[in-house]
Amino acid sequence: MSEKRKVWHWLAFGILSLIWGTSYILMKKGLESFSPLQVGALRIFITFICLLPLALKHFKHLNRTNIFSITIIGLFGSVIPAFLFPLAETKISSSLAGMLNSLSPVFTLLFGISIYNRKLIKTQVAGVFLGLVGATGLLYTGSFTFNLFGLFVVLATVLSGISSNEVSRVKGLNGIRITALSFFVTSPVAIIYLLFSDFSVPIHTENWVRNLCFIGILAALGSAIALLIYYLLIRDSSPIFASSVSYFISIVATMWGLADNEHFSSSMIISIVFIFAGVFIINKPDFFRKKSPISDE
Repeated sequence: MSEKRKVWHWLAFGILSLIWGTSYILMKKGLESFSPLQVGALRIFITFICLLPLALKHFKHLNRTNIFSITIIGLFGSVIPAFLFPLAETKISSSLAGMLNSLSPVFTLLFGISIYNRKLIKTQVAGVFLGLVGATGLLYTGSFTFNLFGLFVVLATVLSGISSNEVSRVKGLNGIRITALSFFVTSPVAIIYLLFSDFSVPIHTENWVRNLCFIGILAALGSAIALLIYYLLIRDSSPIFASSVSYFISIVATMWGLADNEHFSSSMIISIVFIFAGVFIINKPDFFRKKSPISDE
């Protein structure tokens, strides 16, 4: 049975595509001054500050029945990926990172079926297979070698798949509360790292203030606001639909990459078509089902 989409679902879809599609180029700019771990930690810390008023307001809703889920959502959906993406972008382009992120719906489906007891629809297996073929093509660099740094992005999509499913399972909390509380619980990991991090090198690089501002924008828009929208979308639609925003994200990320003179090959287009086809089939479980002819009466 197909789910009815509301107008705001598609509006949120478009907003998330633009925000998260831009986040990869912002990470790239932040890396011009800061280390990958510093970029990730600063992103989490600034997001924590942005969401702190909401977290304090809704702290009373944090309890023993939901703290495990909130922790999983925070670590797997935000904190760990915030470190993985900058690590990946030290060796791969921002556009490629955005393309690989389009695997998110694949892992959301796989974990939904295997761990969260969601219904298995056989035709979606074909979508998973196409998505994995496309991701393999993006990682392939020629001469039977693979860019292993792309696996950091793949791991981030794996964790995102778990987090997205966990969001839909939390009882009694809306998207705003989930976002604020998940950062409140898990942000100390990044804060502790920042306390012991050496910033003597970054502050002596050219345009470090500008690059710090890029990280600030990444945190405020790409984490705080975007996750509020994303978790609201999951709660009001489904994890699969919400995670499908990732393949529109890859388009925006690619456009930013081209504007920044990043390399883009025809093989990458073929690979991303495979991923898009896979995600399309995953979201169309009756894709291969024959429609019964309408008889004239």
